[in-house]
Amino acid sequence: MRGHCDVDLLASIGGSRPGSSDTALGWVKNALSTTFWNTTVVIRRPTVVVLFSGGTETWEVLPAFRTSPTADTPVYDIPGASSGWMSAAPTAHLDYVTAVNQKAGLNNGAKKLARLAKAWKYYNAVPVSSFYLEMRAAEYMDVQTYFDPATDLCRFLEWLNKIKLAQMNDPTGKASRFSPCSSDATYATALSNLNTAATRARKALNAQEAGSQSNAFEWWNLVFNGRFPSR
Repeated sequence: MRGHCDVDLLASIGGSRPGSSDTALGWVKNALSTTFWNTTVVIRRPTVVVLFSGGTETWEVLPAFRTSPTADTPVYDIPGASSGWMSAAPTAHLDYVTAVNQKAGLNNGAKKLARLAKAWKYYNAVPVSSFYLEMRAAEYMDVQTYFDPATDLCRFLEWLNKIKLAQMNDPTGKASRFSPCSSDATYATALSNLNTAATRARKALNAQEAGSQSNAFEWWNLVFNGRFPSR
């Protein structure tokens, strides 16, 4: 994403897990606020977000407590999207995305689609989980035979809109279901944003297929809230 840097970090915390995930988020927020005392640090479930350079660079830090004894596919308890705890297996999830990304003909499409979806999220301040978008992008691309940025972004947004950002079962079978948003309020906002984006993306793709590149550019620019690269 031009002009934006997003870093996702998992902080494995030793010792016993507190009963409340709010406590763990508070620990991480306080530690980061002390380290980056002149930078805005906020809790945005399920992570703690550090907003560098006025928000153009963000770190999303996820507190985690290991629950599995084996080293090959570690499993952690992490804060749930809205409350409580959920399980996560980051190594297994990364392996899943990488395996889809490397399928013949996709040209690294899983990660490219995830980056486009995250750009839409950040440029429009859509309150949806980056991890959810990444896993859904891999799931979508897993049944494709090739990757075309415009076509697949449009169809991906339409698919997410059709399933109404439903919770996702872990494709690796090692962790809890993935929630798209942190609350009912943010879910309603994200779904509204998604509906608008899917409509605009379809109009952009239709214009592109009709040979009207200038019209397509205008619609894509709306999808990305005025941040679509200049022609």
